[in-house]
Amino acid sequence: MRWDVVGWAAMALLLLAAETMAPGAFMLWMGFAAAAVFVVVLVVPGVPLLAQIGLFVVLSFVAIQVYRTWFRGRERQSDRPLLNRRAEQLVGQVVVLDQAIVGGRGRVRIDDAFWVALGPELVAGTRVRVVAAEGMALRVQAAD
Repeated sequence: MRWDVVGWAAMALLLLAAETMAPGAFMLWMGFAAAAVFVVVLVVPGVPLLAQIGLFVVLSFVAIQVYRTWFRGRERQSDRPLLNRRAEQLVGQVVVLDQAIVGGRGRVRIDDAFWVALGPELVAGTRVRVVAAEGMALRVQAAD
């Protein structure tokens, strides 16, 4: 049993296992590069350690570039891109101002939540339209 063969096999398995723990498709491609070095070292005995490491670095770089070029942009687009962006989902809604906007800040109630409203000076009870989301605050203007 050669240490370099076992070492590259272990490296490939560790990188592939690490991908399952922290998904992002980065370590997956490095795992493929380690598996390729494992095959080369298994088939061609006597490859110097520095050449093995150099081959791993080059293959990792190439594999990651292949992923970024060919696979990353082809991911399926979501049919609900605002699913986890609740504030952005509210843009366009017309609501009643719960608390007057004084000094640029007020409050609106939408469903069961209160939101900070940013905008021009308006009195409580005014109908406002949400025109933008700025973090957890809503930019509003008087509704027509």
